[in-house]
Amino acid sequence: MKKKSLKIEEAQQLHTALESTPHVFLTAFDKLTVAQDFALRKAVRDAGGRYKVIKNTTVEKAAKGTPAEPILKGLGGMSSIAYTSTDPVALAKALTKYAKDNPTFTFKAGVVEGRVFEVSQIEALANMPSKEEIFAKLLYVINAPAQQLVTAINGVGRNLAVVIDQGVKENKFSA
Repeated sequence: MKKKSLKIEEAQQLHTALESTPHVFLTAFDKLTVAQDFALRKAVRDAGGRYKVIKNTTVEKAAKGTPAEPILKGLGGMSSIAYTSTDPVALAKALTKYAKDNPTFTFKAGVVEGRVFEVSQIEALANMPSKEEIFAKLLYVINAPAQQLVTAINGVGRNLAVVIDQGVKENKFSA
């Protein structure tokens, strides 16, 4: 009886996590060593996500009524999920990099902002620039016109100073 109550509690905790998480990646793995599993969990944590090896029946029950329900139905094989409520690009990058280094780790599907993503779309998401890069580019675009204006205004004063300096050197201003 105790075992069943633990499974129910685990399913409820997972349901709560999936309910409040808009970004979920479903993955598959085969024969990961302890060191590889540790490296994967560290990469996911560093990307601001969480990683969980799941029982297919438990996760199917836990996913009911959540945004991740479409990808967590009828699972087979060894499955795991990585999820985050912050930056899906960072998590997708971390998982993709890990998958390249460990061929036994693969993607099955994903959900980002309520939209189901196929494996190719997850790889495209991983190739996008991070939030920080996008913010830096946006800030550059916003600042560029102001910098050009300041340069132009300074140029007028600088040019005037050069003309006056040349005039003084050539004694053009003597009375």
